[in-house]
Amino acid sequence: MENFSELIKNRRSMRKFTEEELSQEEVVALFKAALMSPTSKRSNCWQFIAVDDKEKLKALAHCKEHGASFIADGALAIVVTADPLASDVWIEDAAIASIMIQLQAEDLGLGSCWIQVRERMNSTGMPSDEYVRGILDIPLQLQVVSIIVVGHKGMERKPFDEAHLQWEKIHINQFGGQ
Repeated sequence: MENFSELIKNRRSMRKFTEEELSQEEVVALFKAALMSPTSKRSNCWQFIAVDDKEKLKALAHCKEHGASFIADGALAIVVTADPLASDVWIEDAAIASIMIQLQAEDLGLGSCWIQVRERMNSTGMPSDEYVRGILDIPLQLQVVSIIVVGHKGMERKPFDEAHLQWEKIHINQFGGQ
C-alpha cells in the first residue's frame, strides 16, 4: 500500500476469485485486523467464524436469494457475528470489523466482498441469519451481521473514479449548508 487514500480508492467489491488458497499469514493478518477494530467501550461484542471448507462455502452461498452465490468460489468466508447483550451498538461494532477485514484484504492484494446477512432472507423465505446459524452451529445469543468473502482476485477492477464523488451530499454546519 502506498497510502490510505490509494487503499480506499483501490478497494472494490470482488465477486470473482481464483482457486488459489490463502496463506496462513494472510488469514492471520485478516483476523488481526478484525480483532483490532474499534468497539464501543471496548466491549469486543463480535465473534468471527472462519470458513474454508468447500462444502460449507457452497452451503453459505445459498444464505440469500440474491448476491451470495460467489461465496462458493472464495478461499475464505469470515462470518461476522455479534452479541446484542454485550453492547447496545453491536451492529455498528460488527460493521466496523467487517470493513476492517475488507481494508486489510485490499492491503494484502486480495479481493473481498461484503454479503449482508442481517435482515435478509434466503430463497425459501428463511431469515438469512437463521440459515447461516444452522450451517455453522452458531449460538442463539449471537446475531449474524455479515459474511466477508475473501480470495485472490479473479478479475481486474478499476480504482474508484473520484469524478463520481457526490460532493452535494456534504453539508456544512447544517443540512443544506446555507
